[in-house]
Amino acid sequence: MQLPIDAVLPELLASLEYGVNAVLVAEPGAGKTTRVPLALLNQSWLMGKKIVMLEPRRLAARSAAQFMAKALGEQVGETVGYRVRLDTKVSARTRIEVVTEGVLTRMLQEDPALEAVGAILFDEFHERHLHGDLGLALCLQSQALLREELRLVVMSATLDADPISELLGGAPVIRSEGRVFPVDTHYLQERASGPIEPQMGRLIWEALRAHEGDVLAFLPGAAEIGRTARWLSEAGLDAHIRIEELHGSLPLDKQDAAISRCVSGERKVVLATSIAESSLTVEGITIVVDSGLMRVPRFSPRTGMTRLETVPVSQASADQRRGRAGRLAPGSCYRLWTEREHSYLPPQSSPELLEADLASLVLELAVWGIQDPLELDWLTPPPTAAYEQAFFMLQQLRAIDESGKPTMAGISMAKLGLHPRLASMIIQATNIGAAREACELAALLSERDMLPQEKNVDIQLRLELFYSLTGRKKGTQTSLKSHHPSTGAAYRIAAQAEQWERMCTSSSGASSTSLVGMELTHPPVPVGVLLAYAYPDRIAQRRNDGRYLLANGRGAALPELQPLSRAPYLAACELDDSGTDSRIRIAAELSLQDIESYLSSYLSNENVIEWDSPAQAVRARKRTRLSAITLKETILQQPDEEEVADTLLAAIRQGGLAMLPMSKQAFQLKARMKLMALSGDDWPDASDEALLESVDKWLKPHIYGLRSRSDLQKLPMHQILEAKLSWNQKQELDDEVPTHITVPSGSRIPIDYSDPDSPVLAVRLQELFGMKDTPRLARGKLPVTLHLLSPSQRPVQVTRDLRSFWEQAYFEVKKDLKGRYPKHYWPDDPYTAAPTNRTKPRHT
Repeated sequence: MQLPIDAVLPELLASLEYGVNAVLVAEPGAGKTTRVPLALLNQSWLMGKKIVMLEPRRLAARSAAQFMAKALGEQVGETVGYRVRLDTKVSARTRIEVVTEGVLTRMLQEDPALEAVGAILFDEFHERHLHGDLGLALCLQSQALLREELRLVVMSATLDADPISELLGGAPVIRSEGRVFPVDTHYLQERASGPIEPQMGRLIWEALRAHEGDVLAFLPGAAEIGRTARWLSEAGLDAHIRIEELHGSLPLDKQDAAISRCVSGERKVVLATSIAESSLTVEGITIVVDSGLMRVPRFSPRTGMTRLETVPVSQASADQRRGRAGRLAPGSCYRLWTEREHSYLPPQSSPELLEADLASLVLELAVWGIQDPLELDWLTPPPTAAYEQAFFMLQQLRAIDESGKPTMAGISMAKLGLHPRLASMIIQATNIGAAREACELAALLSERDMLPQEKNVDIQLRLELFYSLTGRKKGTQTSLKSHHPSTGAAYRIAAQAEQWERMCTSSSGASSTSLVGMELTHPPVPVGVLLAYAYPDRIAQRRNDGRYLLANGRGAALPELQPLSRAPYLAACELDDSGTDSRIRIAAELSLQDIESYLSSYLSNENVIEWDSPAQAVRARKRTRLSAITLKETILQQPDEEEVADTLLAAIRQGGLAMLPMSKQAFQLKARMKLMALSGDDWPDASDEALLESVDKWLKPHIYGLRSRSDLQKLPMHQILEAKLSWNQKQELDDEVPTHITVPSGSRIPIDYSDPDSPVLAVRLQELFGMKDTPRLARGKLPVTLHLLSPSQRPVQVTRDLRSFWEQAYFEVKKDLKGRYPKHYWPDDPYTAAPTNRTKPRHT
């Protein structure tokens, strides 16, 4: 059958004959996935080497390989083969290998030059999976440095080709226009609201009645698929209409059943996730019903956690889905949104690189020899925050060192080809004879939760179900395995665990038998310990209120009261990071003894000397910590006196000079020093701010041995402040800012420095007779404030200008005082009158 791609194949072949890179844009159903590899197979420049084609999904990879093998009249594994997780069919004859994206990364790490490969095809690149972007970046560097003849072809149905062309060095863009068959598109008249399952069910029902053929319905996830399937079953579909589910967690035989053609007289409704969006041809489909939703992982660098979010599809994805209906015949597409809503959808989906956990990418780059990701050419560079968070996490796992170079453990982790957290768990568990348990746990965590409705978060429940379904543990029952919905998942988990266990035993040089022996000679390793190896930052300590503190410093809580609620420590592997506290979804119990026995490398001991505000004292403790968690705390008997003094000084800086016993004499001295500092730059600043800033210089020598605020009250602050001054400064201070002034009467009157900006001399008016001007301080720059008192020591006038008082106000004041104190001496001329501290001068 002639396909649209056939018209442009000569142009593609010519471009690769004279160049090394090309971009192929072909709409859904054009045939690029299966026709292009076969067309390249006999090109002279290939020189007998292999063609590797990347597919984003396992099902699409298997399906494409099977289709091409059939076209050649062969079985899969001969000329055309595939490599996907848990399933490989290749042979020495294989020339075309269809692989999932992670497989290419492993191939590149093992042979950066890819000597046996002549061309690499990146199919459905518009999906922008993380490993697809990484694979292209690594291939470009390999091409530039090692294999200039290596051909790279980027293929997609909905791709902005110009940026890709530029990334590939100005590669030619070949376009295949037009779909095979037209597709009518139907929108809702009004915006949908409420649960999508009944709405999708009704729309599927409407499509089945209006059209012939099979239905492919897109839903965001397996849960929605299950609920929609139940709705359709209860709605009473005709007996000849069968409902098939299609998502990544299904067994391969069920996936194959969903995409196979119906028998004569039968129709099917395939309820699928976005797994069926690209490449994959679902036989018999002429109707698409699209919910317009997809589920994507969103990684938060702030919390270091990934959560699944349901988001609207992009226009490009919607177009891809629509194209499924027109692959085999004219079709129809029903969309669960309005035409107006469609105009607001984003043009393209966001690259996974911008939203994902970058731990695997950073580790792969480290093994490749890259510390700075910008050394490579990217279509979209990795975001800095997520990259740095992943870098830090890999250091916690001991996968890379401080410079970003991979450790031996990191290299082993990368070879396993799974998330570095789970790889770290397997590597560490292998070292203590628990490889099998760790591989089983890693495989279990790689699948969807086997008990999605279970409110008990204990991972042990999931393990017991897994063992009961597979019989992998002595004494477990297998009677449920033929009926339980998780049976298929359990056997996939077992197969994956066995594959990883074989990889561990072969890389460690130990046989399975010897490993079993190791396990027998070691006590069983608690599941919580294994989880902690993968998630050391999510070890959690119970607080007094029942919530938990994670090792990374965040809070966490169990969703409700349950058996694990009293556990003093948990190892959490799945968290929901919404809200102030993360909600723990899956975890295992830990004990302090477990942590000390198995996780000692993560512990640190520190002497902590800090200020206890409630007690107003320095507290010295010895703490054993696991990052933000304090495991043990004891009194430090002999703390470093230097640190104690520094802590006390820090508390004084925080609390201010009010923490010190500032007697009136000390306060007066401080105020006098401050006035002198204002009089010239040759005096030290004695303001509160300056004294606090330099407190370690003038106060520290006097506080060794002190621990609390009450201890500070013993300090002789007047002497300490005075010690800041030289002998000459003390003399000048006494001269320029004295504590007392001798007035004309001969009395020695103290100056009140309570207000440092306005020193006060309170003196009886009669004692100042004969004084013409106000006394001045600080090198004559500051007049004192005179409080002129009556014989009964009550103020009658406040002034800073004594001459003005004598000449203007004195005579009015004299009249008043003479009337109240007639026996006292009130002369007419205060300049010539004799001063006295008595009722009258002695000579009168």
